[in-house]
Amino acid sequence: MNFLNIAAVTLLTAALTLIANLVGHKNGIIESLPGMLILVGICLAGILIAKVIPVKIPSVAYIVVIGCMITYPAFPGASAINAYVAKVNFLSLTTPILAYSGLGIGKELDSFAKTGWKLILVACAVFVGTFLGSALIAEVVLRMMGQI
Repeated sequence: MNFLNIAAVTLLTAALTLIANLVGHKNGIIESLPGMLILVGICLAGILIAKVIPVKIPSVAYIVVIGCMITYPAFPGASAINAYVAKVNFLSLTTPILAYSGLGIGKELDSFAKTGWKLILVACAVFVGTFLGSALIAEVVLRMMGQI
C-alpha cells in the first residue's frame, strides 16, 4: 500500500472518529478537529519515517515515539497539544479500528476457521502475558519512584 492510500485511509478513519466523537461523546467536530489533525499528523509522520529509514522497524513504533515526544511536558507546546487531543475520546478512536478489524476477519473467515481454537489460545496467552508484563513494569517503576 503506497503512502497516498495510507493517508486516504487515515483521513477516512479520522472522519469516522470525529462523527463517533460527536454522536457518542457530544464533542463538536470543529472543537475536536485540531486534536484529530494532530493525531493524523503523528500517524502520517510515523508511517513516512518508517518508509524512509532503512532499518525495518514497524511504523507504530515511530508513531508512539513521536506521540510521546510531543506530549512530554518539557516539549514546547505540549500542554496545548494535550488539550486539543484530550477532546478526541479514546473510544471514538477505537470504533473505526474495530470495524476494520471485523471486516478483515470476515474477509479471511476461511483461514480464521482453519486456525480455530489455536488462535483463541494464543490470543489468551498474549493478553495474559501483556497484562502481567505491564503490571510487573509498573510495579518496578512505581517502587523505584517511591510512589508505592
